[in-house]
Amino acid sequence: MDLQKIGAFIKEQRKEKNLTQAQLGEKLKVSEKAISKWECGNGFPDAGLLLSLCEVLGVSANELLSGQKLNKIEYKEQAESNLVDMQSALEKSTKFALTLEIVLGYMTSITFFILIFVSSFVEMADWLRIVLIVVGLIHFMIGVGFCILIEKDAGFYECKHCHNKHIPTYRQVLWSMHVNRTRYMKCPKCGKKSWQHKVIK
Repeated sequence: MDLQKIGAFIKEQRKEKNLTQAQLGEKLKVSEKAISKWECGNGFPDAGLLLSLCEVLGVSANELLSGQKLNKIEYKEQAESNLVDMQSALEKSTKFALTLEIVLGYMTSITFFILIFVSSFVEMADWLRIVLIVVGLIHFMIGVGFCILIEKDAGFYECKHCHNKHIPTYRQVLWSMHVNRTRYMKCPKCGKKSWQHKVIK
């Protein structure tokens, strides 16, 4: 998606409707700054706002994503292109999230072990030793919590029996046996348990 082109199109359609950025923001319940950001090509509306924005501007979602008005012939071609672009963007963001999970996991673990090592082998007051251990544990638990959240939401788990792709609950991811990104879970579709591998699409 060309954010600059989409931004210019939003601006053009807003002006055609005789709306200021503040007025458009008020209709969508977002700030004037958010509208300005979209029009400058520095951001894109959340999925929940997309249809509301289209309705206010009097354009289709396909036209908004294309950054231009479309005739009937162009509409179908552009719809397919937009779907491919959106799938590509989703895959990139999923890969980034999974990479972030690895980095966060390593940083959390290293910090935890350093604090435990320091509290165990460096001469210090007992109260300070306890503080370091508690801080290390809290840091580790928060980091692991975020890693599990990323693991849950990024991509899908695929059932080995029925090949259903699904996003498990936080509790399932937290308590299931796992090896790397393969978890032993119950499939919500067929109800069978299997080692389910993380897939991006």
